[in-house]
Formats: sequence, structure tokens, C-alpha cells
Amino acid sequence: MSHSKETDATCARDRVFAGERSPVDFQFGEETAAVFDDMVSRSVPFYGEVQRMCAELASDFAVAGTNLYDLGCSTGTTLLELDSVVGPGVRFVGVDNSPEILERARRKLAERELAHPYELIERDLHHGLVLENASAVIMILTLQFVRPLHRLRVVADIARGLNDQGCLILVEKLTTPHTVFNRMFIKHYYDLKRRNGYSEMEIAQKREALENILIPYHLDENRDLLLASGFRHFEVFFRWYNFCGMIAMK
Repeated sequence: MSHSKETDATCARDRVFAGERSPVDFQFGEETAAVFDDMVSRSVPFYGEVQRMCAELASDFAVAGTNLYDLGCSTGTTLLELDSVVGPGVRFVGVDNSPEILERARRKLAERELAHPYELIERDLHHGLVLENASAVIMILTLQFVRPLHRLRVVADIARGLNDQGCLILVEKLTTPHTVFNRMFIKHYYDLKRRNGYSEMEIAQKREALENILIPYHLDENRDLLLASGFRHFEVFFRWYNFCGMIAMK
């Protein structure tokens, strides 16, 4: 059983938007931190499989004596997946801007006793981040929360911090330039949320809360951003309607 599935079974159930609430932008504070693992497992299609794929791909690039970064590490689920597949001698660095969610990560990782050395850093990517001696970087549903004005700089900083032949693994929600497809994909995504127990009120209120802070790009926009930032090769490794896993190599 994967770490993500184990976590899903033990965390609190997400009811953040179950009651009527005043419109406010989505926040990664204590209320979200307490239910985060359940929230993503019920809101992100194939979440456990995507975690496994990201860890496997990162392990293909991780080199002993280097750092592997998880930007937007949240509660540490990806670091746990990495710990089971990455070879020895690799140091993990988890970065997140939410102190409440990082505290959850610290407790979870301490309980599991990772085999790899690791460090957790509280940092807002809008303020810049220097990566050192990195062989792989993972961003799972993180870049979409970086304001578009800053995304080129963030990805360029990642490229500069990566060693030659290093990779960036990126998972994002997408929008498409074709409005018919866009509506279809979103409709089927909300169907998934309904199947996973979310009510119409929960779906609508969370959509409104995310509207101003989660800004998805087209697939082509993500690819062009990566190639313009210093990456030489780009490929899609996962796609489910408006969710996409991408990998770029320096």
C-alpha cells in the first residue's frame, strides 16, 4: 500500500466548505492543514498513482551526493513516496509557504523515520528560492498558485539550480483554448468530486474560493515556459482531462 493511501485512511475528513460561508480566497491555514490529505485524495484524480509516478521518475534522475527538492511539499506525502524508491545518498528538501501544513509534514515524517536525510523550509516562492546541487525538482499542483507575473522567474531559478541532466517534474491543472473541451473537462472533474462525496455547495464554494489564486495555464503555455527557462526536453507523462503531469530535462 502506498504512503498516500495510508495517510488518506488516518487523516480528518475534508468538510471545509460543507457549510455556507462568506466568500473568501482559499487559504492553506490550519483549517486546510487538518484535512489536507483527505482533500487532495478526493479532489485530485489518480492522486496516489500520480504520487507514485512522480517518485519513480524522480528516482531515475536522483544522483547520490545531490539534493532532491519538493517545492510545495505540503504534508510530506511526496517525500514519503520518494523515500521508498530513491537510492541512497540523496538529500531531500521540502519547501512550503504554510507553517501550519509544514508542521503536519514534520510530524508525519518524524513518525515514519525517513531513511534519507531531509530538511523542511518555510518559503514563499514569490520571494525567490536558491536551489543548490539539485538533480531533481518536483512541483505537484504548486506552480498554478504562483502568480503568472512570477512564474518565468521561478522556473528559471529552478533551471539554474539544477545540475546538467537534471529534471523538473510538474503536475498542474490545465485549461484549454477550446471552450467546448474546457467545459467538458471541468464537468467531468466535478462529477469525480461528486463521486468522492462532495456536495454541490462544497464544489461551488471551493471553486469560488480558488478563482482568484489558482490560475491554470494551457498545456502549450506550460511547455513554452519550461523551454524558455533553460530546459531542453519536454514530455507529458500523465493526463486526465484538465490535470497533467509533465517532465522537463535540463
